[in-house]
Amino acid sequence: MPAAGGLRRSWTTNLRGKTLAPIAIVVCSMLAGALYTFAMGEDVNWDWQNYHEYNVWAVLNGRYGVDAIPPGFQTYFNPIVYFPVYYLRHFLPSPYGLMIIGAVHGLNLALICLFARLVLGQAATFAAIAAAVAIAASGPMTLSEVGTSFSDVLLALPVIGGFLLILVGDRRPTVRYLLAGLLIGAAVGLKLTNVVYAIGAAAAVLAAARPLRASVLLGLGGIVGAALTGGEWCLIAWRDTGNPIFPLFNAVFQSGEVAAINLMDAQFMPHGVLDALAYPFYWVVGDHRGAEHPFRDARFAVVTVLLVLGLLARMTRNSAILTRRDVQLVVLFAVSYLAWMGLFSIQRYAVILELLCGPIIVLLLARLAASAGPTFPTTSPVPLNALMLTVAAAIALWSQPADWWHRPWSEAYRPKIADELGQPATYFILGKPLAYIAPQLPPQSRFYLLADIGVPIVPGGIFDQRIRAGLKAPLPGGLRELHMRGEPDRSALLDRYALAIDPARPCVAIEGARPGTILESCPLIERGSR
Repeated sequence: MPAAGGLRRSWTTNLRGKTLAPIAIVVCSMLAGALYTFAMGEDVNWDWQNYHEYNVWAVLNGRYGVDAIPPGFQTYFNPIVYFPVYYLRHFLPSPYGLMIIGAVHGLNLALICLFARLVLGQAATFAAIAAAVAIAASGPMTLSEVGTSFSDVLLALPVIGGFLLILVGDRRPTVRYLLAGLLIGAAVGLKLTNVVYAIGAAAAVLAAARPLRASVLLGLGGIVGAALTGGEWCLIAWRDTGNPIFPLFNAVFQSGEVAAINLMDAQFMPHGVLDALAYPFYWVVGDHRGAEHPFRDARFAVVTVLLVLGLLARMTRNSAILTRRDVQLVVLFAVSYLAWMGLFSIQRYAVILELLCGPIIVLLLARLAASAGPTFPTTSPVPLNALMLTVAAAIALWSQPADWWHRPWSEAYRPKIADELGQPATYFILGKPLAYIAPQLPPQSRFYLLADIGVPIVPGGIFDQRIRAGLKAPLPGGLRELHMRGEPDRSALLDRYALAIDPARPCVAIEGARPGTILESCPLIERGSR
């Protein structure tokens, strides 16, 4: 009996330890995200000012049939993914709403911990997993998005979850590949830029034991996932504009509201092959091509160097140093990276790759050490663990996150609206990002953007017709324009509608979301009325 009792206690202790460890990892990950959000302050990034806030408010208040694209071409980007942060931001006091979002973002660290354990296999020491998590946790783009309205770090959860299912092994392949496709497809439906990870996943399953079946199952799951999260919104955009992903790929869909071109943001793309190869090394020295704001990052350069060393080791030893799973992971990462660079090279869209750098770096270090044989003391894990932790610490210390604009919590954005703007009015917006102010003004107001280069108002189009119909139905507050103080004068855009700023009446100032910025609204008159 004592022996049986001791065995029972040992089994219970082991079970408790196996249960508590994952819970502790999840709690610590969420706590790290929440505390980082609190330390950074209130998020007021450019995209939140332009369309994250407005698009959700517009859906909830039926504005898509009233306003004329206040955020410009981003008006018809799928808003579903921005609903959680909108509700948490508006219905919980500061800073708790955004701290909850930050906690959810922090779950990526728990997922990376699981990912590292899976891909490392027998090499998954505590030091190796800690190194992978430290590299992931210090990512400059990852940190820049924690606790913000950006969706890239949020959608990393289903994408990395899908990658895990692809790499997990041969058990229940039908369910795994279908579910992986469902998760990755759902992320694509919510934000189309995640298509690069769908391409990477498709390439990775070609190295599966049964690639044809894996590809079909992954594709079916992806179609269902994308349809569930993005199908309805595509139908809405198609109904309103004639293009289900308006204004993208308009050379294909031919909406009359924008030129028949495939609108792409190419400002960050490399100029030639050599330039593309140099990108990871630009980032090491703080050359922040790929983002509007400065950042510094060494992890992609380390991955590049380790991959080259791995290739040299494979050639010199004439034997494989990577397992099939390792190859799948490298293919997944490399193809996703190449697709990302070829489509847009926008650094924020590479957050998932940034997170995966941690597991890939420790994996490649482990495999290179194992292949080195007597030249590396692999009989003891201590030197390898020390190397992994040293590399992780160096990457983390060298990293410099970008900042997409924050406000101190003590000065949370709650603009005071002047009495002159207390009645519903028709606002002609002459710049971006200004759509975020629409929910602060009387709800019966109308908002028409005239200043978007990507989607200018087409004469005779649906938005032009909407504006002209609005002019024939005046509101109590009259006609006003809206611009940011200090920006170039764009009042000439009003000429099309025979309007001009009224010099006899003063403009009204509104505090801007970004610290130090001021919005101005000036009254308008019809040309020739004075």
